[in-house]
Amino acid sequence: MASDLPGGDLRVTPAVLIPAAELRWRFSRSSGPGGQNVNTTDSRVELVFDLAASQALPAALRARALRRLEGRLVEGALVVAASEHRSQWQNRVAAQRRLVAQLQEALRPPPPPRRPTRPSRGSVERRLAAKKQRGAIKLRRQGRPNLPDE
Repeated sequence: MASDLPGGDLRVTPAVLIPAAELRWRFSRSSGPGGQNVNTTDSRVELVFDLAASQALPAALRARALRRLEGRLVEGALVVAASEHRSQWQNRVAAQRRLVAQLQEALRPPPPPRRPTRPSRGSVERRLAAKKQRGAIKLRRQGRPNLPDE
């Protein structure tokens, strides 16, 4: 999980640690809560992690993350913005947590493949019996004589 100190290394999983040198911070003025304070402080935070060039991830995990996050990447970099808090510090913590959550989701191993199954004999028989019963009801509505049951 993200540390409580923004600007430090990020622990994504027990085996993956992103060094602070691979993270870039950008700050800007935020819209939202804060009153006149918003007009004078750069409380909006953008955390940029260059996933394509990162050495913190093994090649297989980096390829998996690039494939899963390809719609969110900007030139190979993952950009996370946070501006929901009034203070820059809280927004930095929020951005780190969001980045860690996205990377954990992208690095998660794929689910096991589905094993094809077949319906049981009883369920097939019940389905066919219900279809025959429904067809008989519809035939009675038309005023035709009932077909003999087999």
